[in-house]
Amino acid sequence: MFTVLPLSLPREARRPGERTLAEIRLAHPRRSRRTTTTMLRVAGRRLSSSLSWRPAAAAARGPLAGPGGDNDDSARARSQPRFAIESPFFAAARGFASTETLVPRNQDAGLADLPATVAAVKNPTPKVVYDEYNHERYPPGDPSKRAFAYFVLSGGRFIYASLLRLLILKFVLSMSASKDVLALASLEVDLSSIEPGTTVTVKWRGKPVFIRRRTDDDIKLANSVDVASLRHPEQDAERVKNPEWLVVIGVCTHLGCIPLPNAGDFGGWFCPCHGSHYDISGRIRKGPAPFNLEVPTYSFLEENKLLIG
Repeated sequence: MFTVLPLSLPREARRPGERTLAEIRLAHPRRSRRTTTTMLRVAGRRLSSSLSWRPAAAAARGPLAGPGGDNDDSARARSQPRFAIESPFFAAARGFASTETLVPRNQDAGLADLPATVAAVKNPTPKVVYDEYNHERYPPGDPSKRAFAYFVLSGGRFIYASLLRLLILKFVLSMSASKDVLALASLEVDLSSIEPGTTVTVKWRGKPVFIRRRTDDDIKLANSVDVASLRHPEQDAERVKNPEWLVVIGVCTHLGCIPLPNAGDFGGWFCPCHGSHYDISGRIRKGPAPFNLEVPTYSFLEENKLLIG
């Protein structure tokens, strides 16, 4: 074995058996290579020993640990063979920022060895300063802060009220009769073409309507009848609005047959089904019919215009 000495040590200061690295290389090339490798290994070990290595679980033990200095997170960390490096060089190489801005200085020193994100989760602090643009425009409780919300709510109420109004109107209008029904509900008749003493039949609501233009003799005959002797007593004046015009529904009140005009024993209408006789005013005079011919609702628009219904 030889003792390796620095290159600058003179021969007079050497002990027996001591040689410099250059002499060893010249005398023993292979051994010099081994010695160089050994020196590099020793230097690497010394460099590694200068760095403080410890388990990550020990570094994770901070203010969140319980009275026994342990918690669930540290127990899980001890089960994993990970290590935390305290060297600033390796911390920067890993890409983590400094924990000074996230962890107070008076907290456990172990948090300073953790990454910034992990330290913030382990020990959150309320002392977080946001930028000015991230602040609220109005302080809490300021009426101006709710102005837009009030505007949206008010506008929505008006819209809902309008929709509700339309729905109500649509529902009410749906209950009324349609135009085609209203058209069938009324009938306008021109009376100028009807001659005195003749009867015209028109259709209204699916039923025949008799319109008779009576003469003076017809009017006198209708008024000369003893009302007390009638089965269905009615005055002639109660059945007409204009004595010249008689308007009745042409359906027999017995079983619904259509009587024949200008027929019968009384000069009015005769029902061929069961032999009911009606006079010139449409009143039942003979036969099984119990009532007089029905008078519809009508009015005179003009002198020669009649509106039925």
